[in-house]
Amino acid sequence: MTADQLKDLITAGLPCEHIALEGDGRHWYATIVSAQFDGQRLLGRQRLVYATLGNRMATDEVHALSMKTYTPAEWAAAQA
Repeated sequence: MTADQLKDLITAGLPCEHIALEGDGRHWYATIVSAQFDGQRLLGRQRLVYATLGNRMATDEVHALSMKTYTPAEWAAAQA
């Protein structure tokens, strides 16, 4: 899977204001900013992202996804 394919999967299921991906095709690191994360704890945010991948984690198409998730306000503060 390419970074563009993974980005398309995530953004199709989760409106993102920013998404950056790095990886080798199976192991990925993502930075994701979405208003959908408002009021969500870390586990809830991760579940939202994993839901966009469907069974691709189970089939090993995406072997690992490490992520940092931010609300737009958290992202703005992190960039300041």
